[in-house]
Amino acid sequence: MYLNSGYLNNTHLDFKDKSRPLIVGSCGTYRLSTHPRLPTYRPRGRLDFQLLYVFAGAVHFHFDHAENETVVTAGNMVIYRPKEFQKYEYYAADRTQVYWVHFTGSNVTNILRSYGIRDDMRVFYAGTSLEYERIFKRMISELQHCRADYEEMLTLLLRHLLILIHRQVSKQRILKNEYLEYEMDLAAQYFNDHYNSAISIQEYARSRGMSISWFIRNFKGYTGVTPMQYILSIRITNAQVLLESTTYTVTEIGRIVGYENPLYFSRIFHKQKGFSPSEYRKNSS
Repeated sequence: MYLNSGYLNNTHLDFKDKSRPLIVGSCGTYRLSTHPRLPTYRPRGRLDFQLLYVFAGAVHFHFDHAENETVVTAGNMVIYRPKEFQKYEYYAADRTQVYWVHFTGSNVTNILRSYGIRDDMRVFYAGTSLEYERIFKRMISELQHCRADYEEMLTLLLRHLLILIHRQVSKQRILKNEYLEYEMDLAAQYFNDHYNSAISIQEYARSRGMSISWFIRNFKGYTGVTPMQYILSIRITNAQVLLESTTYTVTEIGRIVGYENPLYFSRIFHKQKGFSPSEYRKNSS
């Protein structure tokens, strides 16, 4: 097992200090290769904040209760707030390497929010970056050597780390939103192009590598209606246009917009518009 750490004023005591907005109390790293297990158990948590970065391998966290287990893998960060229950283990079999930093201050919560770390965030993906490792190592060095203005340097280094995290999290959010917008636009266009054909929502979702429940939920969030409601709206709208501007029979119009059964078409149309197709045509003429 390899470990390296540094502590403010060389004290390992847990502390809270509100004399400045942000204060780094300690920083370190663990790397497990031969030692079989390294557990941490703090049922009452700590007085300060803690940010852990899983640089390699995995860590087994037990959030809220000892029996809960969440395996957090490389590239993810975990934030603990003051007095939160802490229980987690490193295992040699996972070849785990973790960096951590403890910090306190009078404005920590607002600072975290300003860098995109919301109050409800506990685990978040920040990517695997050597720049993170460099900053952690620099903080450890500053705590160990206590050069001039090292406390201010520690604050700057932690803010640098938070800025990089914010950029990564924001980038992922943008990419996720761009992907979602692209897929929902693509689906809407497909439905517009094929509304008068037999469309299987499940088959469409599968063809795009999405689960049916995820697709329906996000399509409704994007358009305000489910996929089938969207298709139905297109069919009825186009049926209205044909009833108003052509001399096609109701049966023909039903087939044009995707209904082979004229009785079913009339029933659906009446349910949506409050009139049968024939009544609608008469009233609009």
